[in-house]
Amino acid sequence: MARSHDTGVLSAETAAMIVDRLSDKLPAIARSLQELLVQERSEMAGEGELTALLYDAVQGNLEAFFPAIRHGIPIDRIEPPTAALEHARRLAQRGTDMDELVRAYRLGHQGVLKLILDEVRAAQLETELGWRVFEEIAASSFTYIDRVSHQVVTAYQAERDRWLANRNQIRALRVREVLDGGDLDVDETTDLIQYPLHRSHLALIVWCAEQVDGDELDAMERFVTDLSATLGARERPLFVASDQMTGWAWIPFASDAADTAVSQIREFVRLRADAPWLAVGNPLDGLTGFRRSHREAIAARAVAMAPGAPPRPVTAADEPGLIVAAQFSSDLDNARSWVARVLGPLATDTDGDERLRETLRGFLRNSSSFKSSADELHLHVNSVKYRVHRAIERRGKPIEEDRIDVEVALLLCHWFGAAVLAP
Repeated sequence: MARSHDTGVLSAETAAMIVDRLSDKLPAIARSLQELLVQERSEMAGEGELTALLYDAVQGNLEAFFPAIRHGIPIDRIEPPTAALEHARRLAQRGTDMDELVRAYRLGHQGVLKLILDEVRAAQLETELGWRVFEEIAASSFTYIDRVSHQVVTAYQAERDRWLANRNQIRALRVREVLDGGDLDVDETTDLIQYPLHRSHLALIVWCAEQVDGDELDAMERFVTDLSATLGARERPLFVASDQMTGWAWIPFASDAADTAVSQIREFVRLRADAPWLAVGNPLDGLTGFRRSHREAIAARAVAMAPGAPPRPVTAADEPGLIVAAQFSSDLDNARSWVARVLGPLATDTDGDERLRETLRGFLRNSSSFKSSADELHLHVNSVKYRVHRAIERRGKPIEEDRIDVEVALLLCHWFGAAVLAP
């Protein structure tokens, strides 16, 4: 009996030691599990803030589970992390299939078990003790995942029921059907969503921080309505919720009124203290334009929401190079490595290097004309010459042989800032 007791105490103490070692690596573990889920179950990350919320949900679950092992806390006393419940609610708002959520928890659990097994092996325990410790932690983890995933699914279902009960969601579902592509009757769909699909369309993605009164969607819809009136649209805009903090909108235009739309939007946002953040597509015609302008706005938002990107009140798809930059937004780690290879020390996050990069970018954009670059950048020609030569020196080699690579790398530095620069 005493030997059995001693063995149990040793197993518990060793399990606590293993968990302590994992806790020291918790941010890196949470990041690796987040990246695994994004890669294997992309619906879990969606856009922008949902990726950050996924990270917080993963970390919150680890921070709840590890102390239970360390201190022998019964699993049935642990409540799901707030971030995990909120992540499930956001998925419900976006219409993500509940099975995707359940599969993500299974996949994350599998990843944690592998990390635990690796740590047990690294501890070089006596074989029998090592397997006993792993089995005890694994058994507790299964109990934890079973409990938490059930509560997360309950939160998802409650939010999904509430979300679908909202009368505006029927309209939103119809709009998603339009965006999914395929043939449809334009006149019939126009009546169903109460928006003129025959017009030119300027698509917007609008998002904001959480408000105390929970009035985010109503406030953003009022903003879009006011913006539409300012732009001279003769028919009501279309606004649908993507989730509680994000809206999709379309403003109908006459074809001849679309040329100055983006500049007018920037001015309107500048004058409104309550303006949300905006990503803007190009004004495009008909059903195809309705879909394409939205895709462009999605691409613009991906750039705007990239971690480390400079904050911009309005990000528009018609800005030079934005659509190219958007192709890199899903893999900024590789983009950073590539930018460093192409630009060398010029890809350093300092004010001086930023001035050199922007001058070189303007110089290349103006067909290597010092005069045209000086006019555009409001600099003296000699200043442009000095900065261009200094930028090439910082890079460490001339730009003639790989000019295209240099231009794209400078473009990524412009749009993503610190996210693709060396500290």
